[in-house]
Amino acid sequence: MEQPLTRDWHHDYPLDLVQVLSPLRRGSGDPTTRVEPGELWWASTTATGPATLRLRSASRGTVRASAWGPGASAVLAGVPDLLGASDDENGFAPAHDVITRGVRAASGMRLCSSGRVWDVLVAAILEQKVTNREAWRSWRELCRRFGHRAPGPVEKLWTAPDPQQVRQIRDWEWHRAGIDGARRRTLLAAASSARSLEKAVALRGEEGRDFLQKIPGIGPWTAAEVAQRAWGDPDAVSVGDFHLPTIVGTALVGHPLDDEGMLEALRPYEGHRHRAVRYLAAAGVSRPRYAPRYPVRDYRAF
Repeated sequence: MEQPLTRDWHHDYPLDLVQVLSPLRRGSGDPTTRVEPGELWWASTTATGPATLRLRSASRGTVRASAWGPGASAVLAGVPDLLGASDDENGFAPAHDVITRGVRAASGMRLCSSGRVWDVLVAAILEQKVTNREAWRSWRELCRRFGHRAPGPVEKLWTAPDPQQVRQIRDWEWHRAGIDGARRRTLLAAASSARSLEKAVALRGEEGRDFLQKIPGIGPWTAAEVAQRAWGDPDAVSVGDFHLPTIVGTALVGHPLDDEGMLEALRPYEGHRHRAVRYLAAAGVSRPRYAPRYPVRDYRAF
């Protein structure tokens, strides 16, 4: 059996592995992640091939990382950023009691930076204008049928399909995965430009988000969802989200808002608006039960 590469990484801030990496997990059945007591597994693609990363809290202030596969060196090198070492809260200050509660509840939260666009872009495209339930079902189908079996000792762990694998998916297989024509075309367009899309990580911020939107089918919402995960963008607000304006409005001003109103309500957190949204979630703020919802559709039945 292949022996892993390992490293011990020391941090000087409170760190909750599951909380920090939760944005990379698409539902409890995500085939690219596994959470076990005291450790977390994550399978991903890299420029040099698939990789599996295991993270374990070895002692106070130390994370032990082990990696398998052609991309092992790359994911080990990225561990500090993945766990929020490059996240900078300077300039952030709670301006609402609910945000203060979130900060207290999530003392171990940092914004993760995966350092790679592709995997998080595939998942974000699948989540365009559908329910999480639909998107996560399609994500599971794509990873298990077209992704790489993750290297290392864990069974039933897969990576996302890489760009070449996406380009090889046949029409009827997209249909079987429950992916409509619009999202399929966007995924294929992204796969054709995948190498250049990785430049967005170096550009960062608004420039990086604008760069992603050069691909047909990638708008502000998708670009923000990628930026939040690929480079830990603290200010990337998911404008166009079906529920977020209602959540933010109800929490901060007492009633639902539209996108414009949401951005106004988040003005005190400019530069850290995504961070503020994360702290709202940590405070237990969620969509009101009466809020409208997307209907769940099954394209496989069409």
